[in-house]
Amino acid sequence: MMTPQTEAELAAVVRDAAAPLLIQGNGTKNAMLRPVQAAETLSTAALSGITLYAPNELVMSARAGTPLAEIEATLQAHGQQMIAEPSHLFGEKQTIGGVVGANISGPRRINGGAMRDHVLGVRLVNGSGEILNFGGRVLKNVTGLDVPKLVTGSFGTLAVMTEITFKVLPRSEATGTVVLDGLDAKAAVAALSAGLGSPFSVTGAAYLPAARQALLRIEDFESSVSYRCRALATQLGGAKILGTEESQDLWRDIRDCKMLPPGDALWRVSAPPSAGPGVLDAVAAYGVSGFLDWGGGLIWLSGPADQTTHEAVCAAARAAHGVWWLMRAPESLRAAVEVLPPESPALAALRRRVQQSFDPRGIFNPLKLQAA
Repeated sequence: MMTPQTEAELAAVVRDAAAPLLIQGNGTKNAMLRPVQAAETLSTAALSGITLYAPNELVMSARAGTPLAEIEATLQAHGQQMIAEPSHLFGEKQTIGGVVGANISGPRRINGGAMRDHVLGVRLVNGSGEILNFGGRVLKNVTGLDVPKLVTGSFGTLAVMTEITFKVLPRSEATGTVVLDGLDAKAAVAALSAGLGSPFSVTGAAYLPAARQALLRIEDFESSVSYRCRALATQLGGAKILGTEESQDLWRDIRDCKMLPPGDALWRVSAPPSAGPGVLDAVAAYGVSGFLDWGGGLIWLSGPADQTTHEAVCAAARAAHGVWWLMRAPESLRAAVEVLPPESPALAALRRRVQQSFDPRGIFNPLKLQAA
């Protein structure tokens, strides 16, 4: 394990590397996607600390190894929050570099956008050991290739991020949740779609099959949340409404997938919302349980970590015209199956060209994003 103390030391390690490197912060996502075959591990954990925070400008910069918990605590102290509501599914030790590198977004993604949408700038070290800086402190500052968005979600396969600048927003004064009970998945998705299509600015839309509940979240000022929750409940034919504290606890559990039963493997499937119920039905016979988020368009699944079950999840995703990600599984399974859908030839060729420009020696996280 190599843990450089400065950006310059990290660049020197990369320049001197004679073999592939596993790039990580604290390694919280090492059980995700394909195992990396590398001679040594390069960690950004020592590159920690918030380097810029301008609450009035709604912008923060932090070194890549800064714990997500530290960032969220600082924002909370100033009445602000991360817009994409990143999940804590990967534990409290995950870093901002890992969150950005995996493009981790929570329930608010349907309203506020993905993590990628809020990254304003990055400092990084490319595969040649050069320190480069892209973007800045405002959204409209890009000409040509938008590198901050490009490296967001690249899982360390293009470059090693050393510092990230991102946009933040004020924390909502109140949160309310409209709860519809006794619904099957198909009826729930219809209700979630109606809520998302309403004028009430829904910021969370989930379905919990075990409880047969559809959930719609509204966040804003107290008086506005109260009015909009009542109006939405009336529009949907009557429903109970949860207050701020209960709502925050509930959506924190949804964000962190606490609703899933224990399982040896975890999958994330993205599909058209109307296809979500069909995916749940298709995998139930294999001992797989799950729930719907993003109005039905995001399906979280938990079940046995074996090849038969994985192939059933992949088949269900394909039938729904969706895609899958193997989010957590033993290394033996992740080495043997398609951890994400294969790329089209055109997309694969484009990715190789981009990768060659950033990492000409191919030393960063080899195989991590390879389907099979």
